[in-house]
Amino acid sequence: MANVRKKHGVDFKAKVALSALREDGTVAELSSRYGVHASQIHAWKKTALDGVPSLFARSTAEPSGLAAAADEARLALLYAKIGELTVERDFFRKRSGA
Repeated sequence: MANVRKKHGVDFKAKVALSALREDGTVAELSSRYGVHASQIHAWKKTALDGVPSLFARSTAEPSGLAAAADEARLALLYAKIGELTVERDFFRKRSGA
């Protein structure tokens, strides 16, 4: 019989990592309580600790997806304006006979 790997959801991982961060018990106790290997708890705890600074960085700046979309919109408007001014310049150049 083949071993089937468990796929834990994000909520479960966060719950276990927070328990490890709060030190609700030793890693061995948490491992037996949640049915997860101790090294996996350490990995989730490290991931949680590494991700915390990004939570605070996002609150002061726009998310990268929105910033990129805003930049694209600004560029589209600027290119449209450049095109409009180029057409006007060419029109007036022909009219003046230059």
